[in-house]
Amino acid sequence: MQDKIKEIASRCKEMRELSDISISDIATKINVAEDYYRAFEAGNEDISASLLNEIAQVLGVDLALLLTGNMPRMNIFSVTRKGKGVSVQRRLQYQYQALAANFHNKKAEPFMVTVAPKDDSAEISLNSHPGQEMDYVIAGTLKVVIHSNEIILEEGDTIFYDSSHPHGMAAVGGKPAQFIAIIM
Repeated sequence: MQDKIKEIASRCKEMRELSDISISDIATKINVAEDYYRAFEAGNEDISASLLNEIAQVLGVDLALLLTGNMPRMNIFSVTRKGKGVSVQRRLQYQYQALAANFHNKKAEPFMVTVAPKDDSAEISLNSHPGQEMDYVIAGTLKVVIHSNEIILEEGDTIFYDSSHPHGMAAVGGKPAQFIAIIM
């Protein structure tokens, strides 16, 4: 996983420099500390998929370019076969699989997300990002924490929310949870 983080960080740094955007400017635009962003670009700090999506927006590139190094080419449709999406393990508790990495000029980023179970009493890590998000649970039970609310979602349940509010998820019930997340 560390090699993948360094590859993504290197692409972010290269694209930022080509775009003539300072570290200070990009850190301000994505609302993180300059030292944190500098550590990310050095490959010493992980960054969430939602922040990576924000970086892509600031740089004016598709998220797939930062994830894979390749520009998406499809503009009418894109098919992602089961288990074949671009896999990105961004945080220890979440495994992301990009579901439309090859589609150019997306208005939203769809991901298949798998969350490993953990102790039900463990604290849930929260993050926030501009826009909206929809999560549709396809397997397991998912606890969603958003804006001081805890919501339990079962298979087939959906939540749609303003993702600028701190939010996080955890698989509960001792089994992994899997959901489709669409970040807009």
